[in-house]
Amino acid sequence: MKHADEYRDGRLARVLADRIGAEVVGGTGGYHFMEFCGGHTHAISRYGLEDLLPASVRLIHGPGCPVCVLPVARIDSAIRLAERPQVTLCTYGDMMRVPGSRGVSLLRAKAAGADVRMIYSAADAVALARAEPRREVVLFAIGFETTTPPTALAIRLAARLGVKNFSVFCNHVLTPAAIQNILESPDVRELGRVRIDGFIGPAHVSTIIGSAPYAFFAEEFAKPVVIAGFEPLDVLQAILMLIRQVNDGRHEVENQYGRAVRPDGNEHAKRDVAELFELRKSFEWRGLGPVPYSALRLKSAYAEFDAERRFALQDVPAREVPGCQCGAVLRGVKRPTDCKLFGTVCTPETPMGSCMVSSEGACAAHWTYKRFRDPLPLDVGVAAQGTR
Repeated sequence: MKHADEYRDGRLARVLADRIGAEVVGGTGGYHFMEFCGGHTHAISRYGLEDLLPASVRLIHGPGCPVCVLPVARIDSAIRLAERPQVTLCTYGDMMRVPGSRGVSLLRAKAAGADVRMIYSAADAVALARAEPRREVVLFAIGFETTTPPTALAIRLAARLGVKNFSVFCNHVLTPAAIQNILESPDVRELGRVRIDGFIGPAHVSTIIGSAPYAFFAEEFAKPVVIAGFEPLDVLQAILMLIRQVNDGRHEVENQYGRAVRPDGNEHAKRDVAELFELRKSFEWRGLGPVPYSALRLKSAYAEFDAERRFALQDVPAREVPGCQCGAVLRGVKRPTDCKLFGTVCTPETPMGSCMVSSEGACAAHWTYKRFRDPLPLDVGVAAQGTR
């Protein structure tokens, strides 16, 4: 296969769906697989893959959207930073519209006079700092292991060029720590219980860290992991591989995305990250709460580029928008339509939570591809009370 169309062949998709239907085993209570990555959530909704699966196979949307999992307190810190008169805050487009605790987003802060610039790469922020040496240019860096290496390269570039007015507000988080947190605490009093029989492992993240880091979860928690690409045939094949592992009583790491992922990942990228960053002892994830050793910060050798140190930033406790169920959706405990706000006051034009902002968020995916096929229940209030 060399072209995207071949990964979207409807006939082959039906063949895979038929094989899945033939291999599910009754009396198991069904199969519950979490796709950790928001890219998979988007693909599943876009191509209607759930419609091809037997009722006994349930896909659970996980927290794998970096925009979605960023806690409100960190968004508030970015907004306060952007409101400083000498600061220019650079951020990626999907972060512009995520609301903070006051309902204010970076886009609204920009409209009110804050200097917020949308960029397409971390290097753009360095170029802006060189072009405007009288401004303090701060990169609002977010993302999983995929986007951390470009941030590292931007810092190294700024150091080599002697750019003194550039710094990074670092919010890079780590996938393995989040998976471990989900497996160690599947029963959360506030949100409800979620059953997970296996994981569809992230694709882009795995091109960096490789497939080897998932071996611990597969062995320690007896949960199979299949790393999958983002095309519909990739996802269907990964589901079939997971079903076969469950049926065989196996719990291994398998790599469906062999055309891009290697066991050890990208050694150059990992080396760059290890040179500049170190682990935080704890970091809050929306939907998961504080997760130990799940995020990165700059090492002391690069403290001059650390915006948290330069501007003495401190997180101030913040609350979610009342009624927003993003946390429960990110844990897979609730579906988007279980939220009273979904499709009413919360839409892509007026998002109340991050899950409706990012194109990889479960709410945005449901709104775009499924809201007409899966309409809101007549009694939304009753539906929103249940958890599965």
